[in-house]
Amino acid sequence: MAFTAADVKNLREMTGVGMMDCKKALAASDGDIDKAIEFLREKGLAASAKKAGRIAAEGMAYAAVIDGMGVVVEVNAETDFVGKNEKFVDFVKGVSATVAANKPADLDALMACPYNGTDKTVLEQQQEMVLVIGENIKVRRFAFFTDGVSVPYIHAGGKIGVLVNLEVSGGIDATEAGKDVAMQIAALNPRFWDKSQVTQDVLDEEKKIMMVQMQNDPKMASKPEAVREKIVMGKLNKFYAENCLLQQEFVKDNTMTVEKYIASAAKALGGTITFKDAVRFEKGEGIEKKQENFAAEIASMVKG
Repeated sequence: MAFTAADVKNLREMTGVGMMDCKKALAASDGDIDKAIEFLREKGLAASAKKAGRIAAEGMAYAAVIDGMGVVVEVNAETDFVGKNEKFVDFVKGVSATVAANKPADLDALMACPYNGTDKTVLEQQQEMVLVIGENIKVRRFAFFTDGVSVPYIHAGGKIGVLVNLEVSGGIDATEAGKDVAMQIAALNPRFWDKSQVTQDVLDEEKKIMMVQMQNDPKMASKPEAVREKIVMGKLNKFYAENCLLQQEFVKDNTMTVEKYIASAAKALGGTITFKDAVRFEKGEGIEKKQENFAAEIASMVKG
């Protein structure tokens, strides 16, 4: 019985197994989906299918410079314990090296790339990791910078990965300044890099909230509108200082902003440093974690 590309896609979605293995299974099973699933199970490949539905919100955020290219990735696992596993960490580093070598356009393209140093795709290597480690493992996201000087920073063994991208001139080493900025980003997680990025709708919303707050304050409500507008402008400066990286108070020296710190660090080194961009990945952010009730689980096991 012949099979189509749609059958391969369907089998892949049902089992979580790589495209090539799904093709082989369908060919060996004359296009019969049930037999193909059985074939994959016998080969030990479909063992990852059950695990694929489990929530993976732990793992590792990792940043590095590989062959002059800055790379940051997040790979998830189910438990914090696996996030520290040597094989898992090696897999994360391999994913980063694959990103650097192939510069994929998106996650699907990355998963189809040959995994660093093997003849398997990243997807196939990921499935192998699921079988070896026994947990759902998922490459979640990545980013890279090909231009400028990139400085990586990994916080708390992979809880947060930050990649800062700078434009540097004068032949200076901006690593220390870049790391200080990356640490600031890891700690304070600013919404914007610079106040110029704050959109008008965000400003309008902030102004609206501030005006309502003043109207609800008897002392402020009695003040002329021009005075209240002036107060709002002062409060907006505070908003920038709290939400925009370059306008934030530098955590290592509260007498200056991050922008002034970068300029002073460059001057001391005899060159120039311009902050261009950054990426901050925190492992598991935005993933709803399953709340385990271990007491209830143990009680049910005892009753059973």
